[in-house]
Amino acid sequence: MRLRWITAVAILVSANATAGIEQQLSACAANTDKLDRLICYDALAQRIKTKGPATPPVAGAATVAAVPVTLPANIEDEFGNLKKEKADAIEKIYLEVASIKKDPYGALKLSFTNGQVWKQTDGRRFKVKVNQSVFIEKAALGSFILGSDDRNSTIRVKRLK
Repeated sequence: MRLRWITAVAILVSANATAGIEQQLSACAANTDKLDRLICYDALAQRIKTKGPATPPVAGAATVAAVPVTLPANIEDEFGNLKKEKADAIEKIYLEVASIKKDPYGALKLSFTNGQVWKQTDGRRFKVKVNQSVFIEKAALGSFILGSDDRNSTIRVKRLK
């Protein structure tokens, strides 16, 4: 007889816990704002994981945790370096041309004042002068383009150093 009571109490507690989670999920689903709904689901998952108190967050009360972003000391040094993909936060950099060379095929090899060396990968003509300010920005599929603000033409480049 005692075993039946213990079993009945265990089933009843389990059913109430499941009903509580279902109610909390329904409360989260009722949020119309996407961010509030996501925050509610995340808080519910955290409570279930840590088995804390089961109270859903108040609708409309957005509590966003700050995510620390660690960027290198000089993010320009890592821009375009495909081996080190930490410079995802920067999309475009401006550099000053220190020297210009051409390879046997006529592709430009540009050295900049910060020590970076970039080489042209396409066959288009592009006029550039020493001490000219140019930009390099990310393009599609992990490639980079070089251009200047005073012209509407660009060339594809890759970083050598």
